[in-house]
Amino acid sequence: MLRSLFSGISGLRAHQTMLDVTGNNIANVNTTGFKSSQTQFQDTLSQVLTNAGGAQEGVGGTNPAQVGLGVRVAGITTNFQQGAAQLTNRSTDMMINGDGFFTVRSGNEQLYTRAGSFNFDTLGQLVTPDGALVQGWAAAGDGSIDTNAPLVDLQLPITTLMGARATAAVGFQGNVPADAADGTILNRTIEVFDDLGNARTLSLQLTRSATGWLVAGGDGTAADGPYAMTFDATTGALTSPASLTIGAVAVDLSTMTGFAGLETAKAASQDGREAGNLQSFSLNADGTLMGSFSNGLKQAIGQIALATFANSTGLEKSGNSLYRTTVNSGAAQVGTAGTGGRGGLSGGALEMSNVDLSSEFTNLIIAQRGFQANSRVITTSDELLQELVNLKR
Repeated sequence: MLRSLFSGISGLRAHQTMLDVTGNNIANVNTTGFKSSQTQFQDTLSQVLTNAGGAQEGVGGTNPAQVGLGVRVAGITTNFQQGAAQLTNRSTDMMINGDGFFTVRSGNEQLYTRAGSFNFDTLGQLVTPDGALVQGWAAAGDGSIDTNAPLVDLQLPITTLMGARATAAVGFQGNVPADAADGTILNRTIEVFDDLGNARTLSLQLTRSATGWLVAGGDGTAADGPYAMTFDATTGALTSPASLTIGAVAVDLSTMTGFAGLETAKAASQDGREAGNLQSFSLNADGTLMGSFSNGLKQAIGQIALATFANSTGLEKSGNSLYRTTVNSGAAQVGTAGTGGRGGLSGGALEMSNVDLSSEFTNLIIAQRGFQANSRVITTSDELLQELVNLKR
């Protein structure tokens, strides 16, 4: 049979595959995080009719004469170019700006995805639309996150609590006027907490006497002072006392000053808190989930993990916008967003499909014309065979 018949058949098969890939790209033009694919062709074996000949004295060299035996699909490559951003304003929607993949667990298998359309289930677990569990690191009670620890399922139940913490340190700052009249009293207060989160008021009383300022403090159960306050004559900085101790609370006065004509003394800070429950959360660029609690404080409650690969195009598509590793992709390099070549994260947005419709429709035309041309090769070969058969009637 004619070699051109089989070449034409191989061309039909190859262009049919190209058409399948292009059709799949177009079908996923609105799929979140979808990465388009491209088809590459290469020729198959070529039959040698005449070998090459070397040049000799009086005789020139000759080139080899070969007839190709068709075409085949060399590969189908995934294009991981960044897709455009789609703003959704949903706190559970997340987008990777740059390289990297979200890490999810489906059963006992670790998978990866670019689609950041997540939701919470009834257990407060962060999941993909098909139920895969988003992986990351949970925060300790004090908000610290160990990113060297093994990955866990991220869980943010509404019952998440921020425990109470007793106040151990209080800071006062500002200026007490050096030219205040004798008998002037400045009272400053701040709310502090015990181990259970019960609030009490700690007060600082500053009294102007004939010899200078006196300071004393108390919280209703414990007190300290009064002490004479002394200030550096050049810098106005407080030299003593640097602090008071009221019960178990250390009161820092070291930043106070004593210039004339200015009264700005105030309570600046305290490190205790009452208990609070989780109200909402927001996403930082490094993947940290910051929880907002009913006590008015914010604290890290978890961090999303991102993975990169030595060869991302070696990943295998496993459906549901997920990828799995292969022997040619390399092992996942898991870390935090914004490090190790991983992109940053944006909350309230999704990455759109990177399918370029203009290119895909052009590829449709190319695939169609290639298919038609190869079918014409088969038709022409058939006509030649028909002529050959008709030699004997």
